Amino acid sequence: MSVKESRGVRNRNPGNIEYAPNNHWQGQLKPDFSIEKRFARFDTPENGIRALARVLLSYQRKHGLKTVKAIISRWAPSVENDTAAYVRAIESSTGTRPGAEIELDQPAVMAGFVKAIIHHENAGYVYPDRIVAEGVRRALA
Repeated sequence: MSVKESRGVRNRNPGNIEYAPNNHWQGQLKPDFSIEKRFARFDTPENGIRALARVLLSYQRKHGLKTVKAIISRWAPSVENDTAAYVRAIESSTGTRPGAEIELDQPAVMAGFVKAIIHHENAGYVYPDRIVAEGVRRALA
């Protein structure tokens, strides 16, 4: 592993999902607070991407969030992030017009959204397309 790897890449949790004892994600490792105090860790990046995509799906299905702004405002609240900049980055990366509704249950849309979040959360890191595609496939299965 590279010394410069981001926390999300090291933890195989490229969305930086916080650890919660009531979440039982596929492939989630047991917490080890000597390694990571706040965020979940996964056995493979595919399972970390699956968890990221499942959270995003719940935002659409359970909470009715349909725009990049609505989704990212929940994903990365302004108390910790420059949410407006995050929204612009995701819209730019995915080619989504501000305010346009998106359908994350479409594999290509979800893959683009996930890639954009990973890039933003992990200092420009890019997983091979096959890893993203497999994580998205697992989430939508």
